[in-house]
Amino acid sequence: MEETVARTVLCFGDSNTHGQVPGRGPLDRYRREQRWGGVLQGLLGPNWQVIEEGLSGRTTVHDDPIEGSLKNGRIYLRPCLQSHAPLDLIIIMLGTNDLKRRFNMPPSEVAMGIGCLVHDIRELSPGRTGNDPEIMIVAPPPMLEDLKEWESIFSGAQEKSRKLALEFEIMADSLEAHFFDAGTVCQCSPADGFHIDEDAHRLLGEALAQEVLAIGWPDA
Repeated sequence: MEETVARTVLCFGDSNTHGQVPGRGPLDRYRREQRWGGVLQGLLGPNWQVIEEGLSGRTTVHDDPIEGSLKNGRIYLRPCLQSHAPLDLIIIMLGTNDLKRRFNMPPSEVAMGIGCLVHDIRELSPGRTGNDPEIMIVAPPPMLEDLKEWESIFSGAQEKSRKLALEFEIMADSLEAHFFDAGTVCQCSPADGFHIDEDAHRLLGEALAQEVLAIGWPDA
C-alpha cells in the first residue's frame, strides 16, 4: 500500500505568527496549540505538516535600523524555503512592522514588499518536483487606536493598517496568489493594540484551515 505523502505548510510571519502574548515581551509566547499555526495543524490533521516561522519585529523587505538586518523577512526567506522544501503552501502574514514610524511606508509600498517575497518564492520554486508552491497572502488585522507605550513607535500607523487588506488583496490578485483578510475574523487585543490574543489565534487558525482546504488539492 502506497504511503500518503503529507502536505507541508510554511507560516511565514512576525510576532503574531510567533504567538507573542499581547502587552508582554517577545519571550512571552502562547503554547503551540494556542497559536494559529497550531490550531491550523490540529484542524488539517496528520496528513499535513504546519511549520511556524514567526519572528517578532520581522518586516517584509527592510533592514531595521534599530533591531538589525535579521528582521528583514526577505533576507531570511530564501534559506528558510530551502531548509523546509519541498513545500505545498506558504502563508505570508507580514506588514505590521513595516508601519513603524521609522520606515515611513504607505500601505501600497508595504504591499509591494509582500509582492517581492512572492516573486522570490517563485524564483526559487521550492514546491514538489521543483514547481511553485501555493501562496496565500494574509492581511493582519488592523491596529487599535490605543497602542499604549508603543504609540511613539507606530505613530500614524493605525490609519495605514486599516488600508493594508485592500492593498494586499490587489497585490494578491495581480500575482494570482490566494488572499485572506484576518480582520474579517479577529481583531487585535486592547492589551497593546497590535498583537492578537488566544481567542483571535483560534479564530484565525479555524478560518485559515477552511481557506487551505478550499484550495482544491490534487490527490497526492
